[in-house]
Amino acid sequence: MAISDFATTRMQELHGSVPLVRFGTQYAFDAGAWGVALFVAEVLRYEFELQRIAVIPLLALFAAASLVQFFAGGVYHLYQGRHIYGSFAEVRALLGVVLVATVVLGLPIAVAGTVVGIPRSTVFIALPMAFVLMGGVRYIKRLLVERSMVRTDDIQKALIFGAGYMGASIARRMTTDRNSPFLPVGIIDDDPLKRNLWLHGVRVLGSRASLSAAAQASGATTLVVAIARADATLLRQINDAAKVAHLKVLVLPPLEDLLNGKARLNDLRDIAIEDLIGRHPVDTHVASIAGYLAGKRVLVTGAGGSIGSELCRQINKFGPSELIMLDRDETGLQSTQISILGHGLLDTKDVVLADIRDSQALKDIFTERRPDVVFHAAALKHLPMLEQYPDEAWKTNVLGTLNVLEAAQAAGVTTFVNISTDKAANPTSVLGHSKRVAEKLTAWAAEQSEHAYLSVRFGNVIGSRGSMLPTFTTLIEAGGPLTITHPDVTRFFMTIPEACQLVIQAGGIGRPAEVLILDMGEPVRILDVAQRMIEMSGKEIEIVYTGLRPGEKLHEELIGENETDERPIHPKISHASIAPIHPNRLDRARWAERCNESYSATLGSAV
Repeated sequence: MAISDFATTRMQELHGSVPLVRFGTQYAFDAGAWGVALFVAEVLRYEFELQRIAVIPLLALFAAASLVQFFAGGVYHLYQGRHIYGSFAEVRALLGVVLVATVVLGLPIAVAGTVVGIPRSTVFIALPMAFVLMGGVRYIKRLLVERSMVRTDDIQKALIFGAGYMGASIARRMTTDRNSPFLPVGIIDDDPLKRNLWLHGVRVLGSRASLSAAAQASGATTLVVAIARADATLLRQINDAAKVAHLKVLVLPPLEDLLNGKARLNDLRDIAIEDLIGRHPVDTHVASIAGYLAGKRVLVTGAGGSIGSELCRQINKFGPSELIMLDRDETGLQSTQISILGHGLLDTKDVVLADIRDSQALKDIFTERRPDVVFHAAALKHLPMLEQYPDEAWKTNVLGTLNVLEAAQAAGVTTFVNISTDKAANPTSVLGHSKRVAEKLTAWAAEQSEHAYLSVRFGNVIGSRGSMLPTFTTLIEAGGPLTITHPDVTRFFMTIPEACQLVIQAGGIGRPAEVLILDMGEPVRILDVAQRMIEMSGKEIEIVYTGLRPGEKLHEELIGENETDERPIHPKISHASIAPIHPNRLDRARWAERCNESYSATLGSAV
């Protein structure tokens, strides 16, 4: 029976709407269990010589056991509907009642002995038998109730991948929830020690290698992946095996969402491309070092963007005294405010409408609000657009960053984290050069302030606004063609939450003037992503190669030439040093010249 159904039944019992016949019947079964157990105990004690059994004393003992069972059951609320029927809580209460009855009756008989016509060991021999009989009745009743609740109409047969805790939980919910659209018909697990294991009436049918045979034998149409923190490599292998077996793949919500109550265990969803191209998430232990945010005034630029909004949501969990969300996009700010505060009124001081190109506006805001910690996420990020309009990259990514840094210095900000990109390592594009200069300006501010002013560098963020995956999805929905620059082009990927965890952690472990870089594993070939997305869509979509765009690399890098790769704190986080640049040395013409030189070099290597 599902938990909700048990809870409903229990409330009805407590309010008297369920007849007390059930509890009378239950007590009668328990009393009968004592009768059977005591009789069998004496039969065993006398080695099946039935003529030696004293019937009158045995009947008196049975009456006494029934009486003790009734009163002890009242003390343990066994017959008052206080326990979910057939649950472990009821079993514990049942054991307590049986032990009380054994002590109350067994000790006097052990002292009096055969004087009363009852062997001294009778009650102690009867104890386990009575307990098993009482528990067995409850277990059988629960099985009958659960089976009566299983739907037979319009239900999908499902295999569960994973025989661990998550697999057992989802199997139980599928078999006991009358609203579940799935009926588990088998479990798949690669651990040979779990072969033929039974979980809530569902048997482990074999390993991944036998998935096709299990699907055919059981008639399953769906495969539910029930593995916490399954990495992308495993999910790709499972998805490929399921495709051969003609099974639809569903996955559970992220474990963090389950633990935080954002999702339920039965909130299954289709496997997404993000699941297949991501990496095994790096545990950065962000909660252990984010104490620098508690009770502090924190300001986030670019708070309306994909990274900035998630950053605000994560920062809010660590209890800042004030969270100041700054952006020039009022609609983006409203969306972020809704996700954090539950309203988008835009009439509170937590949202600030300003452009980082406006140095005086920033100084006024920083002077008035006096933030302690600043996360700088505001930037222009689309490489081909900035190749067409390099002045915009200079105004926002370079001068805008300088404006934020100078305002932060004037306001006494002690921690400043600049969000950069892997394109700043050995830059070949306007975007890369502009973010490289922003890193150098941040290093200069660190030297000037002697505080933790640093940068964080990572690759493509899965699902961010305007990124590759949403673009591919739109093209596929439109019927194609799907455009790719080059068949061999690769990129690094990470999820938005993981990127923001790295940013927050950087403020706790980064040293002044450093650039922190997450080890992002092996790069992913874009063509592989496109082919999987087309396959998952079920459509016939043409792939067209357009050639590398100006400033674009075939393969991105995370660490540039002459940069160090120290990992003093976390094995997956590199700490690189970068040379500072004084604002007086900023030269717009020289910067444009270097961008052109890098572009020519990239174009030559591509040719």
